[in-house]
Amino acid sequence: MRSPSRLAASDHARIIALWEQAGLEHKPAGRDTAKAFADQLSQGMIAIGVENSVGELIGTVFATHDARKGWINRLAVHPDYRRRGVAQQLIEAAEAALHAEGLEIIAALIEPENGASIALFSAAGYSTYPGIVYMTKRERPEI
Repeated sequence: MRSPSRLAASDHARIIALWEQAGLEHKPAGRDTAKAFADQLSQGMIAIGVENSVGELIGTVFATHDARKGWINRLAVHPDYRRRGVAQQLIEAAEAALHAEGLEIIAALIEPENGASIALFSAAGYSTYPGIVYMTKRERPEI
């Protein structure tokens, strides 16, 4: 495996292919189009990937922030490379990128049925924050 590195807009197709292999839900007609991805990168989103020894993308994570809190999003690892430390490398790379932006609080939203991700983030030092309810308002269902 190679060390985590930044991804670019030109990596969009590779990212989507990995997400599909990893079973990560995505919105191909909404927030996950090539244009939306390029726009998000131009607005400060940090996309990080890990490749295997032959250059195939095997893991991704996105890091964003609102100038006071960093967020780790869209962590995905190819099923053939799980339990090999790829996800931990991606979390550490996302944290380093957010710390470089001056952020001291980093959070991740995890669906309650995703026990593997909850265990992963717990092992990385994250804890649940009681009393928070995630709410969302969407203009269109595909975004």
